[in-house]
Amino acid sequence: MTDATTKSHGSDTRRHKVTGDVHLLLRRGNDVLFGLRQNTGYEDGAWHLPSGHLEAGESVIDALIREAKEEIGISIAPEDVHFAHIMHNSSSGGRMAFFFSVRSWKGEPENQEPDKCAELQWVSANEPPERMIDYCRAAMAHIVSGSPFSIYGW
Repeated sequence: MTDATTKSHGSDTRRHKVTGDVHLLLRRGNDVLFGLRQNTGYEDGAWHLPSGHLEAGESVIDALIREAKEEIGISIAPEDVHFAHIMHNSSSGGRMAFFFSVRSWKGEPENQEPDKCAELQWVSANEPPERMIDYCRAAMAHIVSGSPFSIYGW
């Protein structure tokens, strides 16, 4: 016997809602900008790319541009945003993490959120920081190898 939300083959028929987030690979040559997390309540002390969640009514490109302005004070033109990777991550019940590479922007990156970010640092894409959030480390390895898609934690 099955309940109303489960088909006979065992899968749940309710629509899954996925949280989307964007991650910025701000590139200067082979270096990428990372921030050191603090006071966030999640993975404080880990290095992470400038990132954030999609808000209602915004595209992933608009979200990336907004987050870049909010977190590091730079302006990015939509045409300078290039797709790098998408990851289906199992955390929080399932997330879609979009990674974009940007090599051209206006302004000098500066820490705009010192309450959440202890410092910014340029790091080689081939040798990311030792302490990173695990899914981001996995995504960076895929990006460096040229793989556009991955699944993490399922």
